[in-house]
Amino acid sequence: MRLLWKLVILLPLINTCAGTGLLSRPVFTQEPQDIIFPLDLSKSEIILNCAATGYPSPSYRWKQNGTDIDFTMSYHYRLDEGNLAISSPRTDQDIGMYQCLATNTLGTILSRKAKLQFAYIEDFETKTRSTVSVREGQGVVLLCGPPPHFGDLSYAWTFNDNPLYVQEDNRRFVSQETGNLYIAKVEPSDVGNYTCFVTNKEAQRSVQGPPTPLVQRTDGVMGEYEPKIEVRFPETIQAAKDSSVKLECFALGNPVPDISWRRLDGNPLPGKVKYSKSQAILEIPNFQQEDEGFYECIAGNLRGRNLAKGQLIFYAPPEWEQKIQNTYLSIYDSLFWECKASGKPNPWYTWLKNGERLTPEERIQIENGTLIITMLNVSDSGVYQCAAENKYQIIYANAELRVLASAPDFSKNPLKKTSVVQVGGDITIECKPAAFPRAAISWKRGMESLRQSKRVFLSEDGSLKIYNVTRSDAGSYTCTATNQFGIAKNTGSLVVKERTVITIPPSKMDVTVGESIVLPCQVSHDPSIEVIFIWSFNGDVIDLKKGVAHFERIGGESVGDLMIRNIQLNHSGKYLCTVKTTLESLSAVADIIVRGPPGPPEDARTPFSVGWQAVSTVPEILNGKTYNATVVGLSPWVEYEFRVVAGNSIGIGEPSKASELLRTKASVPVVAPTNINGGGGSRSELVITWESIPEELQNGEEFGYIIMLRPVGSTTWTKERVPSVESSRFVYRNESITPLSPFEVKVGVYNNEGEGSLSTVSIVYSGEDEPQLAPRGTSVQSFSASEMEVSWNAIAWNRNTGRVLGYEVLYWTDDSKESMIGKIRVSGNVTTKNITGLKANTIYFASVRAYNTAGAGPSSPPVNVTTKKSPPSQPPANIAWKLTNSKLCLNWEHVKTMENESEVLGYKILYRQNRQSKTHILETNNTSAELLVPFEEDYLIEIRTVSDGGDGSSSEEIRIPKMSSLSSRGVPVLEPSVCFLSIVIIFYCFAIQPLIR
Repeated sequence: MRLLWKLVILLPLINTCAGTGLLSRPVFTQEPQDIIFPLDLSKSEIILNCAATGYPSPSYRWKQNGTDIDFTMSYHYRLDEGNLAISSPRTDQDIGMYQCLATNTLGTILSRKAKLQFAYIEDFETKTRSTVSVREGQGVVLLCGPPPHFGDLSYAWTFNDNPLYVQEDNRRFVSQETGNLYIAKVEPSDVGNYTCFVTNKEAQRSVQGPPTPLVQRTDGVMGEYEPKIEVRFPETIQAAKDSSVKLECFALGNPVPDISWRRLDGNPLPGKVKYSKSQAILEIPNFQQEDEGFYECIAGNLRGRNLAKGQLIFYAPPEWEQKIQNTYLSIYDSLFWECKASGKPNPWYTWLKNGERLTPEERIQIENGTLIITMLNVSDSGVYQCAAENKYQIIYANAELRVLASAPDFSKNPLKKTSVVQVGGDITIECKPAAFPRAAISWKRGMESLRQSKRVFLSEDGSLKIYNVTRSDAGSYTCTATNQFGIAKNTGSLVVKERTVITIPPSKMDVTVGESIVLPCQVSHDPSIEVIFIWSFNGDVIDLKKGVAHFERIGGESVGDLMIRNIQLNHSGKYLCTVKTTLESLSAVADIIVRGPPGPPEDARTPFSVGWQAVSTVPEILNGKTYNATVVGLSPWVEYEFRVVAGNSIGIGEPSKASELLRTKASVPVVAPTNINGGGGSRSELVITWESIPEELQNGEEFGYIIMLRPVGSTTWTKERVPSVESSRFVYRNESITPLSPFEVKVGVYNNEGEGSLSTVSIVYSGEDEPQLAPRGTSVQSFSASEMEVSWNAIAWNRNTGRVLGYEVLYWTDDSKESMIGKIRVSGNVTTKNITGLKANTIYFASVRAYNTAGAGPSSPPVNVTTKKSPPSQPPANIAWKLTNSKLCLNWEHVKTMENESEVLGYKILYRQNRQSKTHILETNNTSAELLVPFEEDYLIEIRTVSDGGDGSSSEEIRIPKMSSLSSRGVPVLEPSVCFLSIVIIFYCFAIQPLIR
């Protein structure tokens, strides 16, 4: 008993902290991972990471191979916050499994296991390797024989002194499993020295073996022989979920064998598989259960084939499907936890408490993933872990169990200070103290103990319920909570109010447009309760605060009357007065009828009509005593809504509410399709098109189209049905149809009621063959560095050779590095096409083919041409000019071109008046020119080269000022050495006479 009361003293503090959210169990934010450490870096430091959250902050310890590490006895191990630091690691001492434990006052959790290993690779032995002698055509295997090592290796081979690795192809293969180099069929060029390079990435080191000489025997050539598989994958391979699996298969043989793969269960290879260049490696990325099975490699040549097969077995480490969650239970309660994990093979389960394994005992039952603890006591509190494990991995799910034991306490959830109820109403007063175990509850009103009766009910959760409350029920109520750890009491008061009653409700009224009326709504209520009046019209609240036209609230605190001024027809309807207090809500409703002349009537509508439309009835005239009529002139099989309006001497009234949707009966469709057309398609096809019939004109279910067709001149019609409602196209196929034959076509309609109207006859032509002839006389010539012209002779076609609607020009380069190909169409009888945007100094091939609606015909034999070299990139330089009277003398240096540029054939001089946009051009073969122009305005001049490749770059624009400007400013001009050629320009400017030299 002494121990129990100590627990009672301590636990309220823990529970208080828990209630404020301060205490929390350790939760890992970082766990140690497997490490393969380079042995050559043994003077460095290894860090195994571990971090956890929790309050109080967790402390850490570590286990190596299941044994606690004593940090006080060795400087070799160091704790850095939660991380484990291993200084100057040694293979004999530090290799193994490590686990981190995080602990605070609530318990301990154990991390995943992390494996520490050391990677290394030794040097090759230096002794000389034996020479390998083979005949030409024979296969050979050159052994690598890697030195002692730990860690994954990758292999490569070099040949002679070439620093580049031997490139694999269908004849040569380097196995990443054995490291050996395989040559399926030796050729004379293979003779030489081969060296194996081995890299261990984890050890961060590569080593090179001694060279292996390969020599060719002189006693003949090896004849052809069937494949012999030298590289084969294991008979059984364990493949992890989501891993990438690689299978190797390579064979020697003459001729060089081809490698192919298949699955032996008949299923196709997964679409995600990848192959090496020679198909010697099959890679299956993201391996899944469905990829499991037998795989086979087939090596074949002209002499036979050989097979290798093996089984891929899927495995998966455990993954959680159901984890345990934090649980807070009262002392003496029972705990049931269940965790579930998937995996292959199926995982088994163990349970831990504060990092130590749980074993079954009298109160503790463990079966697979379930844990049951009965009659909980405080010592059962702690952090628990469910561990799911198969032979590939172990995973942990963590949760806290907190067993609570305390006397009742109302501090967190006291009784409601004041509860208010109306006479005749019902009230519930809750009593929910914190108590572990649960407290027994009793009630008092004043000093009187309450017992259960017809009006008083004590519920299982401790709440007090009182039905049909009276004034005498008012007063103070005390809830007493008791358990073995103590007693607590809490008191609240019950206030009873009078009910609210609508004493004068609104009543039904019949009024005329323009009147003003008052709708009464008056109540009696408890004077201490505030009353709120809300008015609604046809379900919508009337916002009286916004000053809505026609409506006004009148009256005092207990009066909520509504005045409607100048009432209108649209004010007819239901008016609802709602009275609300803090305790209840009640309402009363009244109908108001307003009479007067309304707007025009609307009577019927469909989903396809715009708004309401007036309809015809039988009888046509409906008097005031008629209560039914037949609506006529409607469309078949259409859903309608109807409204009825009434009229009197004042006018026409408001329409009624719309009826429910009513569908008319079906009938045979009467509207035939229009715009019958078609044509095109393939040989032996007749394509027919039309405009589809809208839904409102289909007149019934199972609507479709009837196609009637016959060759022009025939007397027999062929009939087809198209059952699709939305169809607007039909293709009739018959091998007897000749190309471009005219057909008479009619399109009709039908539904469940029968066949309807047919359209008028239209003429539609059947599909045609592609053109059968290729154009002749194709030629091509280059005009510049970027354009060429293709020309050909037109085809004289007839129905047998296929109609020609135009031509397609295809062009491409001989540069296999770029898939440059172009296609340009011309229509009609055009027989030339200029193609621009080409590359300079490039061979272009071109061919031409005819096309029609069926497609393109055969291409003409290709012709080719080399585009001109690029135009000169350098502009004319060192331009000098001299202006005398109206004569301008220009002089510049000859432009020298580069090897890949076209030679300069001449020059263009472009000149224009400063304010005039029109440009004049003068061409010359020399490097000087003389212009006669009236220099009464400034001139802008530039010079560019002319070549086979096109115009070259232009010089910078030169401004030549007018004569008067030069004279007045005394501007010096550059003197050319000589004007080698005089060119006379006759220039007309408006009324100025021609100037002739």
